[in-house]
Amino acid sequence: MLLTNLNIATMQGGYGLIHDGAILIENGRITWVGPRSEAPAWSGARHDGRGLLVTPGLIDCHTHLVYGGNRAHEFELRLTGVPYAEIAKAGGGIMSTVKATRAAPESELEARSLNRLDSLLAEGVTTVEIKSGYGLDVETELKMLRVARRLGALRPVDVYTSFLGAHTFPAEFKDRRAAYVDLVCHQALPAAQAAGLVDAVDAFCEGIAFSVAETEQVFQAARSLGLPVKLHAEQLSNLGGAKLAARYNALSVDHIEYLDEEGVAAIAASGTVAVLLPGAFYYLREKQLPPVAALRAQRVPIAISTDLNPGSSPIHSLLATMNMACVLFSLTPEEALLGVTAHAARALGLKDRGRIAPGLKADLCLWQAERPGDLAYPLGFNPLAAVIRNGEVVRGALP
Repeated sequence: MLLTNLNIATMQGGYGLIHDGAILIENGRITWVGPRSEAPAWSGARHDGRGLLVTPGLIDCHTHLVYGGNRAHEFELRLTGVPYAEIAKAGGGIMSTVKATRAAPESELEARSLNRLDSLLAEGVTTVEIKSGYGLDVETELKMLRVARRLGALRPVDVYTSFLGAHTFPAEFKDRRAAYVDLVCHQALPAAQAAGLVDAVDAFCEGIAFSVAETEQVFQAARSLGLPVKLHAEQLSNLGGAKLAARYNALSVDHIEYLDEEGVAAIAASGTVAVLLPGAFYYLREKQLPPVAALRAQRVPIAISTDLNPGSSPIHSLLATMNMACVLFSLTPEEALLGVTAHAARALGLKDRGRIAPGLKADLCLWQAERPGDLAYPLGFNPLAAVIRNGEVVRGALP
């Protein structure tokens, strides 16, 4: 199809705006983009975009949306002043979700996860990353990853999975940390990889989770299997996890509120993406801001994501996350949109999406908006008009 009369945010060199532009799509790929006056001759389907804004399909590059149970009671506890770390040490936090996820039938996990995913798709998400990490045993980690894979078959979205067995230590291994690290590295991860369920390997490097040395063992296991790594790092303290991630050329380091100048320099040198998660910052009422100015100065690509999870970030809206990144972290609307398109694709190691350019996947969102900055401006408003994925209209309708 040939789409014309569009305002196109190509996301190349910033917004990369083309006013009164056109996009030619063939066989699920973009084959031409530019001013409408220069559009190639085309005898196939044509659509007048009537001045709609077009962006790449949105990418949510860090979620935990497959899980069992509910942690609303912990939300109430935190509002009374109980710290997240204290809740976790008392058996709440991640461990309460682990218990519920282990008990949940696979069909129940699938049904509940579809509801969460549908919230993201309604706002133009065409690619989503989903982590395991609420099983902390071989069987449940595989169960979560199977559900995540099926979501991509049940909905018009590309699902990328991250194995997060190194999320925290389950109760049965509380005093046997080395044994659990061994289970993650030599049983759970190889089993998931052999089943074709893993695209990347993640870990939570923090005082309440895995040490730097333990995390490195997980990274070594991932490397032996040819899998890329990413890391929850420097969220609650600065352990130096980001520097470790940089040494392993990690796709991304995520959260990073406590990342220092040395850590910024390390990920800048390695080409690692910084993923900011304002939802967790907001829900945990954190005070330590991520080093946005230092990231800009070192030209580190900044992605943003919902971090959709049951405890610290039950955020089901990537548009709201864009707004929060601007208001809480002082990102510009342009940086926020780059953070859910071009830079989010890079955080997943994907080179075929996140921008509008010839040769890339025809994953596009059409918006009833005048300018790209309008997407980060309102809160609770969804101007999505249509979604094209792999060259096919999967939501809404073209004018």
